[in-house]
Amino acid sequence: MQHLLDDIDKKIMVLLQYNARISISQISKEVSMSQPSVKERIIKLEEKNIISGYNTVFNLRDLNRGTTTFILLKTEHCQELTDFCEHAIEVTDLFRISGEYNYLIKIQTASIEELAEFQDSIIKFGPSKSHISLKNILENRVLL
Repeated sequence: MQHLLDDIDKKIMVLLQYNARISISQISKEVSMSQPSVKERIIKLEEKNIISGYNTVFNLRDLNRGTTTFILLKTEHCQELTDFCEHAIEVTDLFRISGEYNYLIKIQTASIEELAEFQDSIIKFGPSKSHISLKNILENRVLL
């Protein structure tokens, strides 16, 4: 079901995406609305599951997980791969994709050596190609 958002809803969502800890008071100033009205709009967005949660963004480099790698994987062992990825601390995202490869795995490691160890652990699932990110240009971009 598609929900129509007006410009105020979109502005509220942009503000929350950039800073999920922004106060209702600050949002109300930014959108020129009363605090109760802003709170009501946020609650409605949550109830409609348009806002489905709030996240914290970590500095992965400072957590010794600064090497980002995308791995394309071709496998017929889909459930086993999913189970493996759910328990692998390096895996941040797993996508089912179309094309020659059927999975895209995003991992965060401390080093190239740790990446090599991870690659050794997924050999059993099938052929893969790894692409190490040199620089993050856009991430979690606001889509509104």
